[in-house]
Amino acid sequence: MLEKELNLIDGFQEEISPGGNKADSFDSKEAWYPVHYLEDLDKSKPTPFTLLGRDIVIWWDRLAESWRSFEDQCPHRLAPLSEGRLTNDGLLECPYHGWTFSGDGDCQRIPQQQKGGTAEISKRACVVSLPTIEKQGLLFVYAGMSENAAKTKVPVIQPLEESPEGWVLINTFRDVPYDALTLLENILDPSHVSFTHHQTVGNRANAAPLELEVTESGKHGFKGIWKQGLQPGQSGELSTTFVAPSLMWHDINSQRGRILTVVYATPIRKGECRLFARFPFKFPSVLPSLFIKLRPRWYYHIGQNGVLEDDQIFLHYQERYLEAKGGSPNFTKAFYLPTKADSFVFELRQWVNQYNAEPFPKETFSPPLPKDKLLERYHSHTEKCASCSSALAKIEQLKFWSGVAAVLALASVPMLTLFNTTSVLAVVIETVAPLIFGVVWIGLNKLQKQFYDGRAVPPRNLPEKN
Repeated sequence: MLEKELNLIDGFQEEISPGGNKADSFDSKEAWYPVHYLEDLDKSKPTPFTLLGRDIVIWWDRLAESWRSFEDQCPHRLAPLSEGRLTNDGLLECPYHGWTFSGDGDCQRIPQQQKGGTAEISKRACVVSLPTIEKQGLLFVYAGMSENAAKTKVPVIQPLEESPEGWVLINTFRDVPYDALTLLENILDPSHVSFTHHQTVGNRANAAPLELEVTESGKHGFKGIWKQGLQPGQSGELSTTFVAPSLMWHDINSQRGRILTVVYATPIRKGECRLFARFPFKFPSVLPSLFIKLRPRWYYHIGQNGVLEDDQIFLHYQERYLEAKGGSPNFTKAFYLPTKADSFVFELRQWVNQYNAEPFPKETFSPPLPKDKLLERYHSHTEKCASCSSALAKIEQLKFWSGVAAVLALASVPMLTLFNTTSVLAVVIETVAPLIFGVVWIGLNKLQKQFYDGRAVPPRNLPEKN
């Protein structure tokens, strides 16, 4: 019911900023974090997630018509509730002994107790519940003290709130093998695009001096402006906003249109976070918006996964090298930042140090993963994405039947020869049909692989065409 309560009090209760009430520190737990796009959540089963090192389970409470989030442990014997099921009467059932729980976390049934027993009313039989709220197509979970949730600001994309009409959004997400702070640092550095993402969304030929300036800064984030664009002749208002602890966006506003690059970095555990990337577009003409809407969501995800993999490997190693040199407290010695292009990177690291905002202060990184693990897509995205998992199932089915058709077409050749058939139709079946079905199978096989693994060689390192 908390979602409903939050909606009812919205605008009536004074909001507070995240991070706790201490002026000199930022408590990462006292904040709302996005955990899933609503369109990717399955109302028929529980969904596991890990937030700030804490395993949680997300499930649809059809009695209250709202999403719930519990600590992923049954109070009985600590079995993960995410391995359970939703019962016909709308409760969450533990897979181990069948204890069931309502949306507020109260235990409703203990099958093992004698008739007339009341063990389920004990507080020890309750599951720890975390507050949830829906905003801008995302489900947010509050990681801190539940009594602070209703009055703490939810980190939304402010330009979309101020002017909600006319936007076209492209959304993606992925569980990436590096820290939330590493992700934010990377996205706050626009000058890397020309080199890291050469041949995907960047071009080395556009590399030029970039002067960034921080205009506001404090415990709850900072804002900055760009003195130049990433491309020659790029004009308009260019700015960057960081909303602590997990949200940032670049805002490019010109006569040709307005484009935002928005990233949420939700910390899963040390060295892993869930990236939510959102690309709102607003154009004076309707044509660009129509073209964007023509392509399916899964098609965009394949391309965006490739862009993420452009820097996924070296970011995974970079943060370990920084840790070996003293970590964020020693970043000014570990990094050499001589240009204004690194202004936002400097400001982020300075914010972490000034407000003790490291979400895992006493933990260290695990040993680095091999390259094939860093580039896998299926478990980090596909199986969790409603669009991609559905598309993959259809592609695999089409691939199977195209293979069957190719084999049948080839098998029919001896039969046609046996009957001495020389008609045009027979010739087509003998030659063209197996070829067509074979080409279709090869194309679908290539497409299928893109849902499982990324490219071993990034496009920037491929030989250049003269």
